[in-house]
Amino acid sequence: MDTRTRHALKQDKFVTVTTSGLEWIGEHRSHMVAWAVGVVLAAGVAVGSIVVYQQRETAANQLLGQAMDIYETPVAQPNQPAEPGVKTYATAAERAKAAYPLFRQAADEYGWLSAGQMARYFAGATELDLGQQAAAEADLEKATHAGNSNLAALGKIALANLYAQTGRNSQAVALFQDVIQHPTTTVPKASAQLQLAQLYETTQPQEARRLYAVIKDENKNTDAGQIATQKLNSLK
Repeated sequence: MDTRTRHALKQDKFVTVTTSGLEWIGEHRSHMVAWAVGVVLAAGVAVGSIVVYQQRETAANQLLGQAMDIYETPVAQPNQPAEPGVKTYATAAERAKAAYPLFRQAADEYGWLSAGQMARYFAGATELDLGQQAAAEADLEKATHAGNSNLAALGKIALANLYAQTGRNSQAVALFQDVIQHPTTTVPKASAQLQLAQLYETTQPQEARRLYAVIKDENKNTDAGQIATQKLNSLK
């Protein structure tokens, strides 16, 4: 409703309080008080819900942040001394083992929040690092249904690669094609195409070449186009 309409309604429906109106208020005062109290209580519940939501969102973000700090810690490089004051992990599995409990907690306790959904994806990623394929598959499957399309796409790509590694190529292809048809910021079309073409290299080499050619033509002067060109040359 625009401003002029609201103003007109106020003018049309403006009523001067009369004696009869005051009498009606007096007669129904108890009911009006009860109604007012109800409104206040409802408002209090709404405010309380918002506060609780914000508290849980903060807790979820803190857990996710702590887990990400660990998961982004460098892995020590062989035969290279660690820099003074820089924390490292000996292996990716050791790092994943340290980060996983926090990802797991955030996912289980706050899975309905954005931070919890992101933690679910990273729980799957760390489970892969730890060699726990069944658990990783379950978490990544849930990540594919995240409300955020960028996160869901990451889940689909990770799950597709897991399918490919475990010999379920048809399921992997279906997920890759889904992302190709619905590209996102996190997984652009060319990125999903490259991964699908890589899968085809061992199963359908002709289809791999065809797809690399498409990527090359559609992504000139980009990293994806250069990778596709290199792949085409190596497949000749």
